Amino acid sequence: MNTDLDGDKNIVYALTNIKGISYNLSKAIIYSSKVDQEKKLKDLDEKETKELEKIIQNPEASNIPTWLLNRNRDNATGKDMHITGTDITITTREDINRLRKIRSYRGIRHELGLPTRGQRTRSSFRKGKKVGVVKKKKE
Repeated sequence: MNTDLDGDKNIVYALTNIKGISYNLSKAIIYSSKVDQEKKLKDLDEKETKELEKIIQNPEASNIPTWLLNRNRDNATGKDMHITGTDITITTREDINRLRKIRSYRGIRHELGLPTRGQRTRSSFRKGKKVGVVKKKKE
C-alpha cells in the first residue's frame, strides 16, 4: 500500500497507519486472515504477510461486512468497494468536483469554503482580519 509500517507495533495498530484502514477494519482483516492479533508486525512470516495484503487489496471478497468499507455504492460503478492509500485523496477530490459541477448545495458550500454539514456559522469558521464588530472608542 506504499506505506512503511513500524515493525515494533502490534498488528492491529500497525495496520491503522495505512491510509483508509480504521481500527475496526484492521481487526476484521486480522480476524478473517486467522493471524494471531497479539503478534508484532515484525514477527509475521511471508505467508501471513501475503494473506494480509490480499485481504487489504480486496476486503469485500474476504467476508468483511460492507458497512466497514469506505466506499459503499460508488457513484460510478454502484458497487461496494474499499479504497486505500493515495486513491482516497484522488477519489475525494473527484467527488467534490462532481458536486461543484452539478451545482449542488454541498458543492457550492465547498467552493465558498463554508461548512457543508449544517453547522452554525455565526461564531465558528471565521477567517481573515475582520471578525465580529469592533466597538467605538469613547472620547
